[in-house]
Amino acid sequence: MSLSTALSGLNAAETALQTISNNLANMNTDGYKSQTSTFADLFYQTYGNSGSGNPIQTGLGVQVTGTSQDFSNGAVASTGVSSNMALNGSGFFVVQNGSGAQTYTRNGDFTTNASGQLITLGGQLVMGYPVVNGVVSANSALQPINVGSGTSAPATPTANFSLTTNLNAGTAMNGTFQSPINVYDSLGNSHVLAIGYTLTAPNTWTYSVTIPSSDLQGGVGSSTQVATGTLNFNSSGQLVSPASPIAIAIGSLADGAANMNLNWQLTDGSGNSLLTQTASASSNNATTQDGFASGVLSSYSVLSDGTVDGTFSNGQTRAIGQVAVASFANPEGLTLDGDNQYSATAASGAAVIGAAGTAGRGTIAGSSVEQSNVDMATQFSQLIVYQRAYEANAKAITAFDQMEQATIQMKS
Repeated sequence: MSLSTALSGLNAAETALQTISNNLANMNTDGYKSQTSTFADLFYQTYGNSGSGNPIQTGLGVQVTGTSQDFSNGAVASTGVSSNMALNGSGFFVVQNGSGAQTYTRNGDFTTNASGQLITLGGQLVMGYPVVNGVVSANSALQPINVGSGTSAPATPTANFSLTTNLNAGTAMNGTFQSPINVYDSLGNSHVLAIGYTLTAPNTWTYSVTIPSSDLQGGVGSSTQVATGTLNFNSSGQLVSPASPIAIAIGSLADGAANMNLNWQLTDGSGNSLLTQTASASSNNATTQDGFASGVLSSYSVLSDGTVDGTFSNGQTRAIGQVAVASFANPEGLTLDGDNQYSATAASGAAVIGAAGTAGRGTIAGSSVEQSNVDMATQFSQLIVYQRAYEANAKAITAFDQMEQATIQMKS
């Protein structure tokens, strides 16, 4: 019995040393969480009671009751790699293997596969929410996040345009000025609208909006008028009519795009006139319009809530997905599968999946990875303690063996 007691201590110390050895081996493993062995004493043998009635008991050794994990954050290191990300706070990235099973990881050292999908270094797909009509759809089923160069942004037809223009109040009667502006149709093709102004009376100008006839089906001549009207200015040179905006409809485009319905905005967001008439040279100072040609993904970045923002060749930035983050009622109940992967169990509870930064989940640092949280000084000090414990139990076994040998010799 004495030998088995010391042997249990030997086994417990060996388990603790194995845990420490694994921690030290994973000091440079991104997202690794340090483990600690926990112990409890075994049943006690009772020999009777002392004179005061206290029980006389002898312990039968020690047992390993579990290994606990330290889920505190490791240091976040910037990598400059767009596909990398680190969790600041609680939670796990959701990944999926080839069979469709979901597992969870803290290691955000992601890369991409041949299809442009975000994957772990082990090949599991990084899961998240899709984008529908330019908006993240958090109610949709999780799907792989695609950041490949083939990802495209559809064309956006122009709906509104404006021109910041001054018309010279000193222009001779019937004098003219012209303002060109590019607009886009539903296919992403651009069209140049020419807005011509003609002074017809003091403080009064007519305008004519034309489009190249070649842009229209059956167009005749060099240009076709699509809108006309009158602009009236007050004595301070401010536009007083017409009211903003001016609606312009253009149909039967030669490229087969949908009819264009444009709003020429004559005032800014504060109601100030963008068209003026002052005694300075006629000029076009700025033009704006809200349409764009189609574009392909040129770069991307990950925001703190996991939204993957793509920058496209047409100069636009839009969400292309959102990385999902899972939380658990009891992270200690997760099983370790190796390769930095965890699986849910009855003890951990089911994964509660949502966006980073919500419901207690940590935020995400893009172009970064979370390093191991193993503290080398702590591990070495524990290594010495358990090494001494192992040696002490080994000496106890040697002593018990010598005592038994002496007893056997006495009998013989």
